[in-house]
Amino acid sequence: MLDATDLKILECLLADARMPHKEIGERVHLTGQAVGFRIRKLEDAGIIQGVHITLNQEKLGLTVMAQIIVFMKTTSSHSLFQTFVREHPNVKEAYRISGEGCYLLRLLVASHGELNAFLDRLVEYANYRVHICLDRIK
Repeated sequence: MLDATDLKILECLLADARMPHKEIGERVHLTGQAVGFRIRKLEDAGIIQGVHITLNQEKLGLTVMAQIIVFMKTTSSHSLFQTFVREHPNVKEAYRISGEGCYLLRLLVASHGELNAFLDRLVEYANYRVHICLDRIK
């Protein structure tokens, strides 16, 4: 199980995943080598599943974010739809959901024209409801 030192190491990594092991060690009173060992142990246990960067999507030209609720037309098209979603580079997140709708997608595109092109392809599999995101709060 995790101890207090492991939790502090995770806290440091969440604040800055590129923080040097030596600096983390200074904060948790371990050597950099001991921190590296604990991080590898956390990775092997599946607690740390990867290190990610966050991109400024606007600076990359992806200025239109849409949340799309998908309503499948038939039950037989789920696997084809899932393949389409996995392969489409602008679909940043996709969830199978309960309640209203079958799937929830988060899409980032450069323009409303690109959004319309995506929706034209999506309608081959399902009906949808689109919510355009105006501003990020958190």
